[in-house]
Amino acid sequence: MTDTPYFDEMTNPDGSIRDAYKAYEAWFSSQDPAHLRAKAREAEDVFRRTGITFNVYGDPDAAERLIPFDIVPRIIAAREWARLSKGIEQRVRALNAFLHDIHHRQEIVRAGLLPVEMLAKNDAYLSQMIGVEPPGGIYTHIVGIDLVRTGPEQFYVLEDNARTPSGVSYMLENRETMLGMFPELFQQNRVQRVSNYPANLHSSLAACAPPAANGDPVVAVLTPGIHNSAYYEHSFLADEMGVELVEGHDLRVVDGRVAMRTTQGYRPIDVLYRRVDDDFLDPLNFRPDSYLGVPGILDVYRAGGITIANAPGTGVADDKAIYSYMPEIVEFYTGEKPLLENVPTWRCSDPDSLAHVLDNLEELVVKEVHGSGGYGMLIGPTASKKDIRAFRKKLESRPANYIAQPTLALSTCPIFQRTGLAPRHVDLRPFVLVSPDGIEITPGGLTRVALKKGSLVVNSSQGGGTKDTWVLGDD
Repeated sequence: MTDTPYFDEMTNPDGSIRDAYKAYEAWFSSQDPAHLRAKAREAEDVFRRTGITFNVYGDPDAAERLIPFDIVPRIIAAREWARLSKGIEQRVRALNAFLHDIHHRQEIVRAGLLPVEMLAKNDAYLSQMIGVEPPGGIYTHIVGIDLVRTGPEQFYVLEDNARTPSGVSYMLENRETMLGMFPELFQQNRVQRVSNYPANLHSSLAACAPPAANGDPVVAVLTPGIHNSAYYEHSFLADEMGVELVEGHDLRVVDGRVAMRTTQGYRPIDVLYRRVDDDFLDPLNFRPDSYLGVPGILDVYRAGGITIANAPGTGVADDKAIYSYMPEIVEFYTGEKPLLENVPTWRCSDPDSLAHVLDNLEELVVKEVHGSGGYGMLIGPTASKKDIRAFRKKLESRPANYIAQPTLALSTCPIFQRTGLAPRHVDLRPFVLVSPDGIEITPGGLTRVALKKGSLVVNSSQGGGTKDTWVLGDD
């Protein structure tokens, strides 16, 4: 594992083991390989029995797929996590302040730090949200910040997920599986727990209840239904929180409140954790052909009759062109220099940047501004000449639809193979809860791993898998 040109999180260049992994490596070296292979098969069986699957849009077979899980944990030292947490909290505070500002006075535009066309020409910017004050002043109740590492002290934010970040159920199931298979490891290592996330999620959402709430806030999860790729997570979180999982046809507006159908009639909902995109949320205000949402829910929301988490319009903060302004956004709203760096980004809407990108396609990663899941992107160093030619035409026809970034040397973590450990590239999605009571960051998050040798694409829809992420306690 020492011949990789990338920063390996377990092994130093001289072959020695980094401090965070020393206890684990000593345990691993003492294990019978046949026993570990059996455990890897057992983990796969657990995931299959539990039904931890996902759908891939556009898959002609339309079959549910098992989430690949690797039994070697990713381990983060307490000192490293403390630094990351401060940077994540700073960024989330800035994102929430930014979303409030752009829907009110737009001071960042007035200051000349953000061109007005970044909002005016952005499909994710909802004019219906202008002037709306969400309950508690919170827009981003649940946030996922995608991080990559390139060295011992080098962490970069790859993306901000402020709309409907997914993957937290896999984080929880990964931990539950590891605890069941290797309990001795958690006795030997001071691993911070993540199992309290559902309770914390419920408390955080309840704290954002609107003025119309009476008594203990009623929380529900809104899902598009069983055919959605993340339906497993929707049902999992509703079950873990002990709340109702509802679809659009279960809800209606009654006496100025959004209410869900029950055996005792319709019951008002105070907080709706929605996993339905903005366009489909309300057919009276957005897409009239939507059957996934609730007619009139936006009007109830604007009147303060319900909290929608995350708030409509937060998708503008996911925009990859907006991402390129995040260093300025963080400093403008916090008065501090960003603690976490952005990946250098070229906005292809700019003619000079577009010319640079077209001249260097073979070396860059090019992404759709509104893309997700690893779709609609080009990884120049691994793309064929045919793919590059096709992508060049896309760029030339719709340059404003793309941004480009250098190909980062993502860090590697070991995965378990029959022949031993092998390095694979990883990223990390920590999950953040935001309420008027404060910001809470779950220690660790979801580590996604590119299981194919040399691949930089970690998305499960593109052949990636997941790992349990350990944040160690204080030394």
